[in-house]
Amino acid sequence: MSESQNLLAEQRRAMIVDEVRRRGGVRVNELTKRLGVSDMTVRRDLDALARLGVVEKVHGGAVPVVEASTHEPGFEAKSGLELSAKEDIAAAAAALVAPGTAIALSGGTTTFALAHRLVEIMDLTVVTNSVRVADVFHAAQLATARGQGAATVVLTGGVRTPSDSLVGPVADRAIGSLHFDVLFLGVHGISAEAGLSTPNLAEAETNRRLVQSARRVVVVADHTKWGTVGLSSFATLEQVDTLVTDAGLAPEARTEVSERLNRLVVAGETGSRGPAGAEPGADRGNSPE
Repeated sequence: MSESQNLLAEQRRAMIVDEVRRRGGVRVNELTKRLGVSDMTVRRDLDALARLGVVEKVHGGAVPVVEASTHEPGFEAKSGLELSAKEDIAAAAAALVAPGTAIALSGGTTTFALAHRLVEIMDLTVVTNSVRVADVFHAAQLATARGQGAATVVLTGGVRTPSDSLVGPVADRAIGSLHFDVLFLGVHGISAEAGLSTPNLAEAETNRRLVQSARRVVVVADHTKWGTVGLSSFATLEQVDTLVTDAGLAPEARTEVSERLNRLVVAGETGSRGPAGAEPGADRGNSPE
């Protein structure tokens, strides 16, 4: 299958997931008309999405999966969703990183995509609790045999989660003793009421430590994360400086974000939005005392 065909399949499946979530369910014949493809193609897409656990197949169509607030998808399941959006977000977020800075990357598939963009930026110090992110930098160093200018990577210890993040007291102590310029934070869910949340209690505490140790907090999250609420909140929107997302974020969500954050960056769109007088990337006072 060609790259263009893979991209079309990804786009179709993203549209199907959006339709299912927005309408509470869709029928195969509705999708064939909307997408301009055959019944067989739609059924294959639904099979793929059902295997990822993001929709539930029913007779003649699909409905949303009812997830408990404690449900935590694995890394592989999440990595198959919103691929184009994550790549766009990663490119936009990488443009915020200057050579020679100390940054932190949390776990997640979007920060994993970002890590691939950051390997070309010189003299970074990277703190991460993600095994996957650390592996990206390690593989880049092996492939290029770089010494001078290569990133210095600090991987925290801890207990591994289904999303391949390291959490718990060991990770918390390591992060609490460090101070970094910018934190790039992937999230399970984001909303105006619950802020940033995760279904994993230990991960919530580790994420709190990451936020406390950062001068600036940049959340990298595609539009499907908006309105999702996990078991435990670990930060309010007011603790976030910048949200980098994709063009699928609804207008009403953009308005809510812009009222609370210094900056909203929509990948693929020029400019940023934020409260009047706010400077893009301004320090929100997250630096630890």
